[in-house]
Amino acid sequence: MFDIAWSELALIGGVALVVIGPKDLPKVMRSMGRWTRKARMLAGEFQRNLDDMVRESELAEVKKQVQAVNPHALKAKVEDMIDAKSIAEQASIKPPTILPPVIDAAPAKPEEPKP
Repeated sequence: MFDIAWSELALIGGVALVVIGPKDLPKVMRSMGRWTRKARMLAGEFQRNLDDMVRESELAEVKKQVQAVNPHALKAKVEDMIDAKSIAEQASIKPPTILPPVIDAAPAKPEEPKP
C-alpha cells in the first residue's frame, strides 16, 4: 500500500529520535503499533461486513427468483415440452411375437466319394 524504502524509514526514525527524544521513543512506538493494529482490525472488519452484505444481497436476489417460480406454471411448461401420450405408448409393454423357425426345405447334397 505505502511504498516506503528502508532509507526513508531510517530518516523518519532519526527525525523521531531527535524530536521525541530517546526516553519517550519506545512508548511512542508502542502506541503507534497499537493504533496501526486497531486501524487494520477496523479495516478488516469493515471488509468482512461489506462482503457479508454483498453475499446477503445475492442470496436475497436468488431467494426472490426461487419464490417467483410458480409450481403450476412449471408443471405446465414441462408438460408442453414432453408429449405424454407418446411416452405412455412407448412405455406400454406388448408381448413379443414369436415367429416359427424357418426350416430349409432343400435337402443337403450327399458328398461324393473321393477316388
